[in-house]
Amino acid sequence: MKDNIDNEQNQNMEEAKTENQHKEEHKSKGRKKKKKEDKQAAEYEALQEKYNELNDRFLRLYSEFDNFRKRTAREKLELVKTASEDLIIGLLPVLDDFERALKAFEDHHADPELIKGVELIYNKFYNTLKQKGLKPMDSMGTEFNTDWHEALTKIPAPSEDMKGKVVDVIQKGYLLNDKVIRYAQVVVGS
Repeated sequence: MKDNIDNEQNQNMEEAKTENQHKEEHKSKGRKKKKKEDKQAAEYEALQEKYNELNDRFLRLYSEFDNFRKRTAREKLELVKTASEDLIIGLLPVLDDFERALKAFEDHHADPELIKGVELIYNKFYNTLKQKGLKPMDSMGTEFNTDWHEALTKIPAPSEDMKGKVVDVIQKGYLLNDKVIRYAQVVVGS
């Protein structure tokens, strides 16, 4: 009987040891699994951070490129609008000469057919420049503005309402696509 009890106790102790070993192994596996999960979580966070950084860099680069593209398109459009500016500025004295010639023909009672022919050439020339964006300034009787006019002299105003206004235009001013390419030379009433 004593042997049975000893055997039973030994068996219980063996079972307890085995159970403890299983628990230890299970704990050890749990710790290993936990370490592995922690390592994977850290790797995931590192990859997520790298992804966010790369995504942010991509968005910034894309935005910069889009701004560059828009700015280049604007500059190109502006260049096309004003590409002929130098040529048109060079042709303005010719336009002035045409206007003076037409005035002189009328003042000296030239042949009406001659006047008509010169007017046709003038109108064709003027309309071509107008199609390219040229517009004359209408300065006579307007308020003097340094953004549009160049005052050559001041004279006493012929009437009270003409004070500070353009009394006479010496040389016509022109705009090219709403940009001043030649200021109007004017006489201002004071």
